[in-house]
Amino acid sequence: MATPLDPRLVRESRPVRRHLAVSVALAVVTAAATAAFAVLLARVLAGVITDPSSRPLGSWSRELAFLAVAAATRVAATWAQQRLARAAAGDIVDDLRGRVARAVSGWDPIDRRRRSAELHTVLTTGLAGLVPYLAGYVPALATAVVVTPALLVVVAFVDPLSAVVIAVTLPLIPVFMILVGTLTRSRTERELQTMSRLSARVLDLIAGLPTLVALGRERGPEAQVAAAARAHRRATMGALRIAFLSSMVLELLATLCVALVAVGIGLRLVVGDMELAAGIAALVLAPEVYQPLRTVGARFHESSDGALAADRAFEVLHDGDDGPGGGSGHGEAAGTAGLHPDGPARIQIEGLGVRGRDGPRPDGLDLVAEPGRLTVLTGPNGSGKSTAVLALLGLLAPARLEAGRIRIGGIDIGELDRGHWWSRVAWQPQRPTLVSGTLRQNVELFGVDPGRLDAAARQTGFDAVLAGREAGWDSPVGHGGRGLSTGEAHRLALTRLFASDADVLVSDEPTAHLDEETAGRVVDALRDRARSGDTVLVVTHSPLVLAAADVVVGLTAAGTPGARAGVDT
Repeated sequence: MATPLDPRLVRESRPVRRHLAVSVALAVVTAAATAAFAVLLARVLAGVITDPSSRPLGSWSRELAFLAVAAATRVAATWAQQRLARAAAGDIVDDLRGRVARAVSGWDPIDRRRRSAELHTVLTTGLAGLVPYLAGYVPALATAVVVTPALLVVVAFVDPLSAVVIAVTLPLIPVFMILVGTLTRSRTERELQTMSRLSARVLDLIAGLPTLVALGRERGPEAQVAAAARAHRRATMGALRIAFLSSMVLELLATLCVALVAVGIGLRLVVGDMELAAGIAALVLAPEVYQPLRTVGARFHESSDGALAADRAFEVLHDGDDGPGGGSGHGEAAGTAGLHPDGPARIQIEGLGVRGRDGPRPDGLDLVAEPGRLTVLTGPNGSGKSTAVLALLGLLAPARLEAGRIRIGGIDIGELDRGHWWSRVAWQPQRPTLVSGTLRQNVELFGVDPGRLDAAARQTGFDAVLAGREAGWDSPVGHGGRGLSTGEAHRLALTRLFASDADVLVSDEPTAHLDEETAGRVVDALRDRARSGDTVLVVTHSPLVLAAADVVVGLTAAGTPGARAGVDT
């Protein structure tokens, strides 16, 4: 962050503006209470010490009552500032996390997948680290901006010479804070990068764990993860050492500055050049002038992770405005009026080329998926099969489409009402979306025909899964399918596909994680839906599905159409 308080937080977040206003108001109360306490305390002590016989301590009851009120007011304001800051920090983080999640949901899926590790870090541990920044650093900054100059003015009225000493030494604290903070920032950035790399490795390991277990290689990446953890631990401890040492430097500097003020006051009291009440008031106020800046320095180190995470969160939000890689486009189109294809959905892809990291994938794809026919798109990994599906669903950024056109029912996909088009499609990707809830809620997530539900469960073998669960369809399932095996989660996604009332079915590797008998029933179900007049498009390597297809379109490793493109089987 280039400034003490990121202006984007203030400009784009209403909860932050509210939080700042409350912090400043409470800082004003704190400054007034502190000044009143110091002046009243100096007056009482000076009176009792210099003239104890004419006015005993009991005659100071009124001043002591005001002194107690000032002390209580300051304690209450400090407590309220901390409590409200903690509550506001949670609201702000939730608001920012929701905005980032909404922005990412409108991204091109390829960009979202490419930056998944970074997004996971930002949305979880990164933004959680923003809480100390908002609950500690921001209130401390507001206090420093209000309390320090206000108390310095009070000191100037009480003892101008002490005010001059404070004004000269006070800038040393932010200067040293900037110097040590720069070093801390570089260390924190390296730590966050290390954490992101570690998170990416762990996520990749979890995603590929079923394959690794099947191959007996689940312990292979153990040494790499352990090395990354050691690197993360070293980076963390290095950043903590710098933070502790820099805090000690600021504490020592502030202590020396207060000592200079105290020595000057003591010498002038000894020679009689200063009244005792003024000396006590200046001596009480001096550390209070330095304290807010010392707190800002300490809180800055605590909040470095959160500040960097906020910076990355705003980068994500900025990418969401234009869409990474040229704008997603589909979020806006989904909410705008467009054409509705009438009758059966005939999908026609002509010369499709989609920009990838290693050239177009696919490149020049021609495909026609007609109602009543089972159409299969096949080819080696990386040839662009799943990318072609994302394109025909209208999920890719327009800038990513290099060539070709896609028409649904004779209408260009760019002219379609996306909401209407998506309502007609049931899509089963390789990694289906499963949410926290019940099995029934997951099946009904995108709409379901109740009359098809039990038949769909039998077709996918999910009826056996239900038989083993006492609550049946009301059995709970966690986010991402926790509580289900990989095969069970895949069968649930297929059940959702076959139970859907959509007239366009798109399935990516439908027979993965299935035994031969269940895979045969799934293929039969796909053929039955096609024979009923639905448009069925399948992406697969499975020989079983290829043998059952009416039309097979093949891609080569380079993403270009192969010899089987458009061949009836």
